[in-house]
Amino acid sequence: MAKDVQVAEHGSYSAKDYHDPPPAPLFDAVELGKWSFYRALIAEFIATLLFLYITVLTVMGYRSQTDPDKPGTNACDGVGISGIAWAFGGMIFVLVYCTAGISGGHINPAVTFGLFLARKVSLVRAVMYMVAQCLGAISGVGLVKAFNKAHFNKYGGGTNTLATGYSKGTGLGAEIIGTFVLVYTVFSATDPKRNARDSHVPVLAPLPIGFAVFMVHLATIPITGTGINPARSLGPAVIYNKDEAWDDQWIFWVGPFVGAAIAAFYHQFILRAGAAKALASFRSNPIV
Repeated sequence: MAKDVQVAEHGSYSAKDYHDPPPAPLFDAVELGKWSFYRALIAEFIATLLFLYITVLTVMGYRSQTDPDKPGTNACDGVGISGIAWAFGGMIFVLVYCTAGISGGHINPAVTFGLFLARKVSLVRAVMYMVAQCLGAISGVGLVKAFNKAHFNKYGGGTNTLATGYSKGTGLGAEIIGTFVLVYTVFSATDPKRNARDSHVPVLAPLPIGFAVFMVHLATIPITGTGINPARSLGPAVIYNKDEAWDDQWIFWVGPFVGAAIAAFYHQFILRAGAAKALASFRSNPIV
């Protein structure tokens, strides 16, 4: 009997071995008076600035190294599409790892939107995070232009545009599915149930998130240049500020927000059975 009890204690898990954090309030004005809130905003701003600075420089470097009009260039030189994908995925891995304990390491308005829909962040925090992320993206691209204005203007400023031969519907679909993959990975990697049962999960969470960004870039760079992050698309568009940068900008906002919403619904109501739990609770407490 004692052995059976021991196995039950150490070899299995009950439904009560973890606790989901309570839903974030829709509007929490108290946050505005806390230094931790403003520290998180600074972290999101700096992280997004660094993200855009490194990744846009990588894109500019690739375009320069493969420019057919430059003497001595070779289309096989440079980092290539896989190198660009590694730059985006690697930076997300590093920055999420560095800022997760301060702000959650969102670095993406679409991710923030998905977490807000799942009630993991308040409306105040979600809106202010998005503002900080967009300002950080604009500042990061601004630094790229400041350091190398000639290359920045010549090679399109690292803007996201729909590639020739693809319809707007295809581009929108690529952004929706790509963002779904990213936000779904974020939810899965930070699931409190997994964190409670697998102590290594919080440490490794940035790795699958960064790898998801890498894989999505490999798939969608040829289609849209890969947005899946409205701030990433907005920053270059604002600084480059030419018609081609704005023509399809809506795709890089609508697609990521729709993809994030679908991912939030799928994780919360299908995988975590939120709808079933709510229905069971309703049935167990009938109105008399």
